[in-house]
Amino acid sequence: MRGGAFDMVLALPDPATMGDLSDLEKRAAARMQYYQEKESGYSSIQKTRPQTIGYALADSAVGQMAWILEKFRNWSDCDDNFSGFSRDALLDTITLYWLTNSAASSARLYWHSFSQMGFDPISLPTGGTIFPKELFQTSRRWAEKRFSNLIYWNEVDKGGHFAALEVPDIFAREVRACFRNASL
Repeated sequence: MRGGAFDMVLALPDPATMGDLSDLEKRAAARMQYYQEKESGYSSIQKTRPQTIGYALADSAVGQMAWILEKFRNWSDCDDNFSGFSRDALLDTITLYWLTNSAASSARLYWHSFSQMGFDPISLPTGGTIFPKELFQTSRRWAEKRFSNLIYWNEVDKGGHFAALEVPDIFAREVRACFRNASL
């Protein structure tokens, strides 16, 4: 890979900036605290017991649906009513997980990646778009501490963790803008 564009830019807060936080950084800190207190249960169970949750979700179509819909509702810019998604997009996603029986294999991503997750510096050309309802947010100044070749940066007014489904026009525009300005 010669570079990439991200809609969930993962970078740690810079301790030197904590006394002078921007509005985005304040929101990012509040979202991280909210995530730790209210939203991280799915991650904990998937990274410690992926097979257990996999069997449970494979045993119940309604359980699989509830598991997925909860994430779409809580991690999206849709006012808790799924307004950013078509019914077909939601049903397609749920059906894909159900028919392929992939709850356990998708949970194993957490088993493998969270045990080795690091924040090593990245020198590849990188672009980032910050969506307001993304799970984790970062500021450009925090991102620049990790991504030394940041070629594109933008903050948009709408979208969340599933931006490609929620706001596909904005998502596509951001990817194009990143690569249009880059000579990767």
